[in-house]
Amino acid sequence: RPHKMAGTHVNMKKVKEFVTKRSKERRKYLRREPEMLEAAKMLGWRGLKSEVSLSWLINSKRENTRKRGLLSKLNPEKYNQYTLPDKSKSSATSSNQMQTYSADLSDREDTASVEKLYFEGDSGVFIKDTQSKNPHNDYAQHYVDTGERSQNFIHDVSLEDRFDEYPKLHELISRKDEHIRKHALPPMYLKCDLLTYNLNNLGSKFDVIYIDPPLEEYTKRYPGFQFGKRMWDFEELMNLKIEDIAAPRSFVFFWVGSGEGLDLGRECLRKWGFRRCEDICWIKSNCKPENRHFKYKEPKAILTNTKEHCIMGIKGTVKRNQDGHFIHANVDLDVIVADEPDFGDLSKPEEIFRTMEHFCLGMRRLHMFGNDSSIRPGWVTIGPDLRSTNFNSKVYNSRFEAEDSFLLPFEERIEELRPKSPPPRSTGRGRGTGPGSQATSAPGSMQNKHIPIVR
Repeated sequence: RPHKMAGTHVNMKKVKEFVTKRSKERRKYLRREPEMLEAAKMLGWRGLKSEVSLSWLINSKRENTRKRGLLSKLNPEKYNQYTLPDKSKSSATSSNQMQTYSADLSDREDTASVEKLYFEGDSGVFIKDTQSKNPHNDYAQHYVDTGERSQNFIHDVSLEDRFDEYPKLHELISRKDEHIRKHALPPMYLKCDLLTYNLNNLGSKFDVIYIDPPLEEYTKRYPGFQFGKRMWDFEELMNLKIEDIAAPRSFVFFWVGSGEGLDLGRECLRKWGFRRCEDICWIKSNCKPENRHFKYKEPKAILTNTKEHCIMGIKGTVKRNQDGHFIHANVDLDVIVADEPDFGDLSKPEEIFRTMEHFCLGMRRLHMFGNDSSIRPGWVTIGPDLRSTNFNSKVYNSRFEAEDSFLLPFEERIEELRPKSPPPRSTGRGRGTGPGSQATSAPGSMQNKHIPIVR
């Protein structure tokens, strides 16, 4: 069984070979470098107990240099006063210096400092035989050392910084946000128990339905935390009458967690009359220092969960190259990199709202399982966690009595800037059609694809 030290495997086959074939060299090496053995013993509490495996870890010049630097970081004053033995000096002088330094190094306080520096230091401290050839780019080892996830180092994850190098896309996002804000209706909200409430009482059909339920999966993800509200399973979610409030052409965005919900969520979409067309993945970073020590895992899980999925369903027929008045595809990404909230907080990143608003131009938007912090202009928020109610179905529906009044008004500049589908390919020979020939859409062209993609 291989020994472990800070998550790194030691090749015991090489250790055995080193001991059997080079026993004389090993003993000579340990006598020549006793201070390295002393430092390794202090750091060997993670399974490296024997001198055999310890000697294998410290048998290279690079490891010696690294450990000398480690000891100098521990206490520069002591290190400068009691320097490690120099091979050029006499053995007697080296022995005296080593005895003095070993006595200081054996203090319990210094030992704890060495362990903290070694296991919680920066990514520049690595053990020999790690798999990475360039340890400074080993984000997995950096996570082991500091608890900081690799997604923390992805650049330009926010919408404000994402398109700085792309002026047209930056202008498009700014104009769309301003256009949506200008025409957004005042927020409405309704406190109700969705387990018993009849959704037909809303009296309206919605273009976008956003479902963010408190799943039972979250109780496993945050063990011991008291949520103070009822958690839902997928059988209960499937019984919601979403099909009664969905417009003939509409979209649903449904958070399903990261486990069995990926399959059960699709069954819910089929029952509601939707077909899955996209999967938006939330990659959870932990840039806040206070959140880097929560390495909790679900029961029977090996890895820490750092992602969550929001599946998107479509109802009806929508063509990207023909329905530009209803959808704007290829504006946003299907990956969201945002900081994970505090322990037990089930809120989702705000970017998901902007993704839905940028994509669908329908203004009849419903948010289910919302709370006071998620109330947003242009949305109807319903759920048991709201404190009050101001929803009036007659007032709300009166705003959409005119034909196509549920759509955002057309703006020419946005239409010029937004990405568009390429024209359909012709069926003629070569790169074009001959004179008098009629161009038709080829099978598999963008014109025949009815499923929009959020990208």
